[in-house]
Amino acid sequence: MAKLSWSFIALLLFLSLSFTLDVSNCKPACDYRCSATSHRKPCLFFCNKCCNKCLCVPSGTYGHKEECPCYDKWKTKEGKPKCP
Repeated sequence: MAKLSWSFIALLLFLSLSFTLDVSNCKPACDYRCSATSHRKPCLFFCNKCCNKCLCVPSGTYGHKEECPCYDKWKTKEGKPKCP
C-alpha cells in the first residue's frame, strides 16, 4: 500500500475543514437573504438547501444571483428558479 504524504493529508484536512466552515455560514447568510420576505419559512428552507449545494448565497435580500452561478442556475422541474 502506498504511503500518503503529510502534505496530501494536510490538504485533505484543509478541504474538509473549509467545506465545514462554508456550510456553517449558510444559516446567517440565509437569515439575511430571507429577512425582507413575507414567505420566510419556505425562503429559509430553499435558501439553506441551495447554500448547502452551492456553498454560497448572493448578497442582499433580492437579486445579485450572478454572484453565485450555481445558485442562479439551479431550476425547478418547471424551469423556475429554485433558489430565492
